[in-house]
Amino acid sequence: MTETLNGELVAGSGNPAPLSPALLLCCARGVVLYGSVERSMSAFAYYQSLAKSSAQTQVSAAEVKKKKKKRKNNDTEPEMKAKKKIKTLNKKAKVEENSEKASAEEQCPLNGLGPVKAESLHTVLTNLNKVSNSRERASRLFQWIIHPHPAKTFFRDYWEKKPLLIKRQNQEYYQGLFSTAEFDKILRNDNVQFGVNLDVTSYTNGKRETHNPPGRALPYTVWDFYESGCSLRMLNPQAFSSTVWNVLSILQEMFGSMAGANVYLTPAGTQGFAPHYDDIEAFIVQLEGKKHWRVYNPRSEDETLPLVSSPNFSQNEIGKPILDVVLEAGDLLYFPRGFIHQGNCLPDAHSLHITISSYQRNSWGDLLLKVMPAALEMAMEEDVEFRKGLPLDYLSFMGVQNSDKEDPRRDRFLSHMDGLMKKLVSYAPVDAAVDQKALGFLHDCLPPMLNAEEKASSVYGAPARWEDGEAVNVTVQMKGQTKIRLIRAGVARLCGDGGAVHLYYTTENSRVYHQQELKSMEIKEEHTDALEFLIHAYPKFITVSSLPCDTEENKISLAESLFEKGIIHTSESLKAK
Repeated sequence: MTETLNGELVAGSGNPAPLSPALLLCCARGVVLYGSVERSMSAFAYYQSLAKSSAQTQVSAAEVKKKKKKRKNNDTEPEMKAKKKIKTLNKKAKVEENSEKASAEEQCPLNGLGPVKAESLHTVLTNLNKVSNSRERASRLFQWIIHPHPAKTFFRDYWEKKPLLIKRQNQEYYQGLFSTAEFDKILRNDNVQFGVNLDVTSYTNGKRETHNPPGRALPYTVWDFYESGCSLRMLNPQAFSSTVWNVLSILQEMFGSMAGANVYLTPAGTQGFAPHYDDIEAFIVQLEGKKHWRVYNPRSEDETLPLVSSPNFSQNEIGKPILDVVLEAGDLLYFPRGFIHQGNCLPDAHSLHITISSYQRNSWGDLLLKVMPAALEMAMEEDVEFRKGLPLDYLSFMGVQNSDKEDPRRDRFLSHMDGLMKKLVSYAPVDAAVDQKALGFLHDCLPPMLNAEEKASSVYGAPARWEDGEAVNVTVQMKGQTKIRLIRAGVARLCGDGGAVHLYYTTENSRVYHQQELKSMEIKEEHTDALEFLIHAYPKFITVSSLPCDTEENKISLAESLFEKGIIHTSESLKAK
């Protein structure tokens, strides 16, 4: 069930329930739809006013504990003084933007629907293991993330166009994805490095600062920064959290583009980042506590769907928000690249959210950057018109210094150039350029996180082991009747490289971004048809004997090579020879 207002949409489901304070306000063009409130009061300001006056307003269960007394340590006294300074600035800084009043006609509506009841993440992932097709898994997982909004209408109406806010009133909806407890566990057990895996930031009095010391981010130092009022950003949680890895490795098949994530932990009453826009499609998933978000339209056409992220903006550079809302645990906010945003914590609760992102440098222009140089190179090889010399005197009438000249030679020159550009299209190797773009994506990909059944039926579950002083069960029985298929739909891609053909695959990728080069295996010419047959057969299992190779020996040899690299698995676990 949805409500629309001013072109924006907020989704929810369930039976009507008493409205929470954060949902009472719904203004459009000066009309108050819920509650009694000043026309220009923002959702955040109204939330604060109700929180002060209503005895029924409950503080979040994840309320931040009282600040501990600062440790006294002579060896770290200069560092402690610096952190105390940060803390003092945070206490003194009045976050004036929290009480700024955006005009009523720019407010986005908040729904007053009852709690969203849906499967837990654990149940969803368990059920997805039963889905044979990895593309279908991705589709179902994404639908759960944006539930109850249909994925079809999301991509039609919101994707790359405008923000979508989903208020659920279900704080446990995303439970299990990530938590502050897991954050702490990672700091204790893993080699988290400042500046590589973790950033410490603050934003006070309009100034954004990073406070990363060198070396490993140990709990002793990290939590002291947090108590001093600094925000913590974990840059690649998928490298440490198996659940985040699982979710992103599934979603990347939905987007056909890298799915990444950052985790943000912000102390109560603080802000960690200045207003800015990003070069990715962003899904803000609120996991704990609350956070006040303001989202602004791109400032110009040039900043719509930008190629790179923006610098930090000052408050007077960004105008008024089109969306002013408090996200609570279980809520989701999507906004496209180019939409300026900033988030700050409420005074009474910390905030933990994960930003899931995709579609960085995945535009038509990015594809053309690969198409055009290759097209020109091919045209110059095959068409003499592209190899003919330029006019002897072209420097005398062309160029910026001659651009205002009225010279018939300029007209002839530009006309000839236009003709060559039109001919260039016929030389565009679009498929080859798409393959190059695909290889970039495969390099970006996370390796697939296999479930128990997939492990048992792949090389990772092969019976080879050390026993009684010797290696046993080293080879498995791959036969003609053995049924095989790709272990994931997008796990491998067949590409031509000059005179050779290679199969590129992601099973040996690292969970750390680009830690290793993309792996490939050279494919014999007589095996290319068999690989295309195998790729196109997914999600169906096919018998090894059905591969279009010349001999049974070649069929089994190819299947064994793919099995060894983890690219395929079998319908049943293989036994040792």
